[in-house]
Amino acid sequence: MPYAQLDRLMQRYDGDVPGASLLVLRDGEALVRRGYGRSDLARGVEAGPATAYRLASVSKQFTAAAVLLLAQDGTLAIDDPVRTWLPSLPREADAITLRHLLTHTSGLVDYEDLMAEPSDGQIRDAGVLALLEKEHRLYFAPGSAYRYSNSGYALLSLVVERASGMAYPDFLRQRIFRPLNMHDTLAYVDGGPAVPHRAWGYSEVDGRWQRTDQSATSAVLGDGGIYSTIDDLARWDAALYNDRLLSDASRALAFAPQVEVTGEDYQAQYGFGWRITGDTLWHSGETIGFRNVIVRWPRRHLTVVLLTNRNAPEPYPTALEIGALFLGKPPGQ
Repeated sequence: MPYAQLDRLMQRYDGDVPGASLLVLRDGEALVRRGYGRSDLARGVEAGPATAYRLASVSKQFTAAAVLLLAQDGTLAIDDPVRTWLPSLPREADAITLRHLLTHTSGLVDYEDLMAEPSDGQIRDAGVLALLEKEHRLYFAPGSAYRYSNSGYALLSLVVERASGMAYPDFLRQRIFRPLNMHDTLAYVDGGPAVPHRAWGYSEVDGRWQRTDQSATSAVLGDGGIYSTIDDLARWDAALYNDRLLSDASRALAFAPQVEVTGEDYQAQYGFGWRITGDTLWHSGETIGFRNVIVRWPRRHLTVVLLTNRNAPEPYPTALEIGALFLGKPPGQ
């Protein structure tokens, strides 16, 4: 087992600094399951397998799964117009379907660019809809191009609520987290259930780590509001190999290259909440104080999950290097 090389790759997270939790799974077995550094600098709490991190955009695969579950139920269809479920959107959104939202091909304007500066408090998913209700322009005709869209995934959480009649955090808990025994995973709402073993986010400012755990957009759930642990994500990963949660057809949709990713410094295609590069399925997540990634090599039954409570570095290259240690080949292949 390449522990010396692993420790070298993870050295920057070790010690009295904002840390990381690392999971390497092969054939469902945890080859590496450990924490580095601190989840809470003020109290000196060490990061570990049970530490819960804000997943940021790694959350999108759960939003996509929620929509796919409702499609399996026959409650909605992937190609439903979004205005079927959110009729308050302007007529310019007539041609946008749920598929467009799932694949970042809707052309919706980024809600972050529509928020008041400086922002007063935190915006929620319903607030994203309120902003888009007043926006009578799109970046492009729906389906004609790719542009990564947090707006789209915020709207999808509202579609889940309208279609299911349940609050989005409740739907996730009842239909995904509980059935998979992901008991330390939740869509976090201020004033709701607390995050167990919560990691606090940090950013390095002038050579010192400062807590930067929340921003004006941190309360939006559909695009990035889930907290989870590497142990729970091991259970999630296991469920993606069979039909215990999502049917074969649903997983085929989620993992199929639906559109080419453009405008990024990596090559990928996009499914439903997943990027596809070569033989990997992956997604990263970045928000104030957190950087995360999950990379799966499904044909090799290998998965690397790296969750961190700091603003840098980007963990995706490190996860590829860790994967390469267990694949016996150069990273990125």
